[in-house]
Amino acid sequence: MIGDRAGLAFAGGGLDRAAEARGDADWQAGAAMVPVWRGKVCLDADGALVRLGAGHPALADTGEAGPVLLGRDGGQAVAACDISAWAPPNLPETKLFFDPSEQVHPAIPGAGFVELRGAMMRLSPLDAELAATARALTGWHATHRFCPACGHETQAAQSGWQRRCPGCGRTHFPRTDPVVIMLVTRGDRVLLGRSPGWPEGMYSCLAGFIEPGETLEAAVRREVAEETGIRIGAVRYAGSQPWPFPASLMIGLVAEAESEAITLDPVELEDALWLSRADLAAVMAGTHPVLRAPRRGAIAGWLMRGWLDG
Repeated sequence: MIGDRAGLAFAGGGLDRAAEARGDADWQAGAAMVPVWRGKVCLDADGALVRLGAGHPALADTGEAGPVLLGRDGGQAVAACDISAWAPPNLPETKLFFDPSEQVHPAIPGAGFVELRGAMMRLSPLDAELAATARALTGWHATHRFCPACGHETQAAQSGWQRRCPGCGRTHFPRTDPVVIMLVTRGDRVLLGRSPGWPEGMYSCLAGFIEPGETLEAAVRREVAEETGIRIGAVRYAGSQPWPFPASLMIGLVAEAESEAITLDPVELEDALWLSRADLAAVMAGTHPVLRAPRRGAIAGWLMRGWLDG
């Protein structure tokens, strides 16, 4: 399974991140700007990531971090601009698991801001990597405006890849939280679970954040035991995926169960069950009577498909 990235979003766009250019603003001349609005990305009618010129009127609402350099596409620099200050009319209030609404900026006709999780497989690999990086970085700037050491307001630096505190002199860097996500197997069956509040029929691989001082293998064994009471033996790495919702790196693993009796932690899981190979094949085909197919592009479905394919 390692190395086969087919069907895995955000993992392999080949973006030149142009780290050497972050120290000054020379790259801004002729750069393309990718607008981001409250975590949503802007796609045109063909499903491509919208890129605007630096003087575009929609960018008048760009936040205090300014343009954040994402990298280069060929010889052109590409940056993200957070325009979350723009307030569209009649904005619906929603707390759904997934926001299906689309916002159209009057200065960007023929395009709309959409939830990236629903559009990630419509994007080219490069656009998907740009979008994921843009969402993660603009989200980090929005939530890390103040220094955690002294409370002073920080300032964006290094073309958006740092925030510096003028109060205590500390430098802060974009945050990425490592998460283990594991396909637990026992013979010809796999273990799936569902969290409280998920849409009806949605089950997935177990997952959890890695704790300080913990290895990947230890995190897998702890998380599975805490959530289901199942003991885990061998653990092997399968692949990884950036997951900017808001700032995770999903580390995919396959874990062999040494027990099968399930004891749920109801705070973490609403349900967990063992599925046969035939049942999982029906889930992936969208024909299972109860369970829905996993979201295309996410690493959970990629792990399941890899197991079915042997």
